[in-house]
Amino acid sequence: MRIATIYPHLSLEELAVWTREAPDKESYQRRLAIWITAVHHFSAQKIADILCVSKQAIWLWISQYNHNGPDGLKRKGRGGRRWAFMSLAQEEELLGQLTERARKGEILTASRVRPTVEKFLKRKVSVSYIYRLLHRHGWRKINPRPKHEKNDKKRQEVFKKTPRIDYASNQISTFFSSITCETPVSR
Repeated sequence: MRIATIYPHLSLEELAVWTREAPDKESYQRRLAIWITAVHHFSAQKIADILCVSKQAIWLWISQYNHNGPDGLKRKGRGGRRWAFMSLAQEEELLGQLTERARKGEILTASRVRPTVEKFLKRKVSVSYIYRLLHRHGWRKINPRPKHEKNDKKRQEVFKKTPRIDYASNQISTFFSSITCETPVSR
């Protein structure tokens, strides 16, 4: 098994003090892994068994310590927006401009917002990026349902008043009453 080496960022005495002064359990565990590796020269697997963590975690902590010193083990967290095109403040500024357009009565759709965002970013973006941007800031779809180009209100009203035929029971039903057919309806 490979034995890791610890770069001498701190002397062994300073390393022991640094380990004891850990602010919480997780920090203490990471620092202890570095101290055990430096003082006792155990393998990563043996240290992982002692501390009840994975071998990969030990190698990660040693690598972070060797590259960045004691500050390398400070937890930065793994969540967040790492690949954002704009900060949240920039997004709010841009959407503020779009809000003004919406207040003037313009219907804003993702395809209409996209050129504005691309001009602001000076790069092409996908429509899904626009949808996620709008969703992230609480925008939702509020626009009238599209109407068919051959839509005719008069014909719709006549259709609503036309009797419906229930072929299973041979009945004609209207909105107000039900009439039984005297002759069976041919199929």
